[in-house]
Amino acid sequence: MAEFRLDCLYEACPIPLLKAHKKLQQMKVGDLLILETDHNCSIINVVEWVKKQGHHVDYIEITEGQWEIFIEKQK
Repeated sequence: MAEFRLDCLYEACPIPLLKAHKKLQQMKVGDLLILETDHNCSIINVVEWVKKQGHHVDYIEITEGQWEIFIEKQK
């Protein structure tokens, strides 16, 4: 299992979603993607999209207004 990070700080939707999609295509099953964002729309859009794609997803607010979204590739 490999771990990858995407810095999407200061980037509004749909940029974080597009970056996550592109990176997931390059990853192997079981790999973990950590997306860093400070745009609360990303929490809704990215998490919803990842679930629809069949991957595991969770997120945590690491500081006020900044989150890390954890995506484990499943297929």
